[in-house]
Amino acid sequence: MGGGIVGERRQLINVAYRLLGSLAEAEDAVQEAYARWYALPDPRRDEIANPGAWLTTVTGRVCLDVLGSARARRERYVGAWLPDPLPGRAGQPHGTSGDPADQLVLDESVTMAFLVVLETMTPAERVAFVLHDVFRYPFAEIAGVLDRTPAACKQLAASARRRVRDGAPAPAGGQAETVRRVKEAWEAKDIASLVDLLDPAAVMTADGGGLAGAALRPVEGATHIARYMAGIAEKAPGLELLERPVNGTPGLVARRAGTVLTVAAFGLAADGRVARIWVVRNPEKLRVWAGDGAPSPR
Repeated sequence: MGGGIVGERRQLINVAYRLLGSLAEAEDAVQEAYARWYALPDPRRDEIANPGAWLTTVTGRVCLDVLGSARARRERYVGAWLPDPLPGRAGQPHGTSGDPADQLVLDESVTMAFLVVLETMTPAERVAFVLHDVFRYPFAEIAGVLDRTPAACKQLAASARRRVRDGAPAPAGGQAETVRRVKEAWEAKDIASLVDLLDPAAVMTADGGGLAGAALRPVEGATHIARYMAGIAEKAPGLELLERPVNGTPGLVARRAGTVLTVAAFGLAADGRVARIWVVRNPEKLRVWAGDGAPSPR
């Protein structure tokens, strides 16, 4: 049974990252669930028919507690808080190492656009929605995580679903081409071309966490964003821009002397122009990025 329990770790990391948006917090939550499992008396462990379900329930409860305290912590955070960006392409875990980033399967439920909408949910909505809609857990099991009736959990998931429908842009085709054109215009400091590529009401949100320079408030409007981007390019000689998948969708990585300094994810409007840019510069959130934006070998 021990091997099976260890084998649950990948699934638990995937659940916890989607619930928390933070690799470090996800790993801590899963570690806590395992600690509680191994703290059980042997007879109690032997009584548990489905250890994987037990671990998922406990991980969900730990994440619920973390989400409850996260709001206060994020109010103290310097500037905007964004989820941790992940390197790699959609549909595959990154590798076979024990690194939590390597355990994550990238799909539409971890795009930056989707994770940002998850941040707008109440903790209970997020748990109900992620467990049911993403991982297909029945509401009877989710009820045990949230300590609510299955009917109440179903209502929470429905409310969360409306938030997704209203807030998350549908994945747009041609994103790689759009991102490539943004890169070229950015490198050329071509403000006019950048404005053409951006939706007039586009919004750029940057996360420096007080540890790296970043706009403390969202930059709104195509012209303001284009000027801001051109200004960054002007002030950062030697910065190299690379096209890299970010959370499974085409994005950009900026590095200097081999060190990744910035990771940018994009959300497109229906007409294919860029509607949202999420820029992560907090070095604590870029530890899984190295060299050319591939996962760190550690």
